[in-house]
Amino acid sequence: MTALGALRLPDGFTDVFTSRFVDVDGLRLHAVTGGAGPALLLVGGWPQTWYAWREVMPALARHHTVVAVDSRGAGLSDKPDDRYDAGTLADDLVALMAALGHDRFDVAGHDIGTWTTYALAADHPDRVGRIAVVEAMIPGLTPSPPLLGPVALNQKLWQFGFNRLTDLNEELVRGRERLFFGWQFATKAATPASIPEYAVDVYVDAITADPRALRASFAYYRALEETIPQNERRSRTRLTQPVLAVGGALWSGTYAVDTMRLATDDVTGVILDDCGHYPAEEQPARFTQVLERFLAGEPADAATTAP
Repeated sequence: MTALGALRLPDGFTDVFTSRFVDVDGLRLHAVTGGAGPALLLVGGWPQTWYAWREVMPALARHHTVVAVDSRGAGLSDKPDDRYDAGTLADDLVALMAALGHDRFDVAGHDIGTWTTYALAADHPDRVGRIAVVEAMIPGLTPSPPLLGPVALNQKLWQFGFNRLTDLNEELVRGRERLFFGWQFATKAATPASIPEYAVDVYVDAITADPRALRASFAYYRALEETIPQNERRSRTRLTQPVLAVGGALWSGTYAVDTMRLATDDVTGVILDDCGHYPAEEQPARFTQVLERFLAGEPADAATTAP
């Protein structure tokens, strides 16, 4: 991973945002922060870093103090051997936001970042305001799919089993990271070129540059042994925060809103047309508009609201 000035970023990005490290409870976390207004925490998915939010951060920073974080195990943050369950990841980020001076904040999470977002809302309701979950499947809340489901479903979820393996997956992927992770982006986005090669390089380089990173990238999935029973307990109490659930029409569709309706009655569901698994990168202008309207308490566009 390199300094902000060495990355391809939207014009004026480095005039607004700063890369920084914050020590919390013996853990060093990396975040990119900037803007002014109510605090908004952005939590990325697998196998990405804070960089996944780059296209939406400048617009969001006009009305929010934006904190795009590398969770433990990702990007430039520390990669300890253990404690990758959702509850611990949420505790990390509460401590991070407190260290940055934010006692209360909104959260948007994508992919496995939604696991942390759900835990933040459920475990720290006094700290978390509105939450947005993007392309969410939350183990322990979402019903588990069948072992031998349709081919299309297997195409979307096969990595859950593979990533939970012990040691073998590292051996199979090490030295082939560009093939393995590049395939994820090429097949989950609306088109193979929707996530540009330079962005894929940033994500793959973050994993190959640190010998601990590949193991850490699988650790979130191995920790599902702890996260699933945590979420089963969380699901017994309905969330009190308003929730925005966003899906890409070409990937998970209504899956996010269906999932979050299991957790709360206050769900705004939005499906983005011509979008795959990565709304903040594939449809940044539309995604920003939807997120901003939600954070401001405005109704969603009826044309994009899920049934």
